[in-house]
Amino acid sequence: MMKAVSFRWLYRLSVLLLLFLTLFIFFKLQHIWLPILFMLLKVLSPFIVAAFITYLLHPTVEKLHKSGIQRPLALFIIYLLFFGGVGYGLYKGIPLFLVQVMEVGDQLPLFVETYKEWVSQVHYHTSSLPDGIHTKIEGAIDDTEKMLEGILNRIADGIRSAFSMFFLLILIPFIAFYMLKDFDKIKHFVFILTPAKWRDKGKSFLKDVDHSLGSYLRGQFLVCFIIGACATILLWIFHMPYPFFLGTIIGVTNIIPYFGPVIGAIPSAVIAFTISVKMVVIVVIIIFVLQFLEGNVLSPLIVGKSLHIHPLLIMLALLLGGEVGGVLGLILAVPLLAILKVTITYIRSPSPSD
Repeated sequence: MMKAVSFRWLYRLSVLLLLFLTLFIFFKLQHIWLPILFMLLKVLSPFIVAAFITYLLHPTVEKLHKSGIQRPLALFIIYLLFFGGVGYGLYKGIPLFLVQVMEVGDQLPLFVETYKEWVSQVHYHTSSLPDGIHTKIEGAIDDTEKMLEGILNRIADGIRSAFSMFFLLILIPFIAFYMLKDFDKIKHFVFILTPAKWRDKGKSFLKDVDHSLGSYLRGQFLVCFIIGACATILLWIFHMPYPFFLGTIIGVTNIIPYFGPVIGAIPSAVIAFTISVKMVVIVVIIIFVLQFLEGNVLSPLIVGKSLHIHPLLIMLALLLGGEVGGVLGLILAVPLLAILKVTITYIRSPSPSD
């Protein structure tokens, strides 16, 4: 009996060591497979985005179809409303956004000068403190500078990548249209490719993933749009410069749970510092009002508790996602965690044959 237990543990240890060795070799050879992976991602990115849009829009198309509207007409209505609305928003919003980005760029020297003055004031007022505390404060300032620089670099890289992939992005509406049109055929094709013994459990798995993730994603996008619009209007009402630019940042970053509001508030707070203390107070109050609105009204009403995941696990996933993938990792962390949760549940559950 003892020999059997020892042999089992030896076998598991060997498998674990083999796995680590395989991963080590895999990462050592990344100079070979990484360029190929990037090329595939660039080519497949329009299809991935179109599939995501199809996933978001398909339930609405089905609801209209079940209410008595013919499927082609329902598809045309939803497609026209979605891409027409997005297109009109981009047509009106991008010029205004770019103008305000250029204005922020023109004012950047003033922001830097104000920041340097603020840092010098911190140095002056903390110089009398013990050396250990003063050093920690300076270290915290340096870490904050590096963090902000990293965030700005990632945003700039993302904007450059979006412009470089402009022609690929044009394909997205056309790909999404055919995916919505032939959604049932695509499902049938995937069903045929799936081995027969996995089909029932696979359908149940995808249904649970959709139930857990679908309502969260659709609700979260709606909440982000409302928060971004409210932020833009409130900043404009209180005469904060660049309201559309700052409101867009607040709305987009709001998709990141817990940390998103803090990240989105940083640009507004930095610009408010260059105006007056009163403006800083106004911006802080606006951010708190928006977070109260989201946490107590919008999210419970629109998103609800569809994920059923403990907040500590969500925070851990966000920290890991931010460490691995930066801003994109923060955005994808919660959806991937939801899929992982459903996957683990299905792996641990006994199969019907058992």
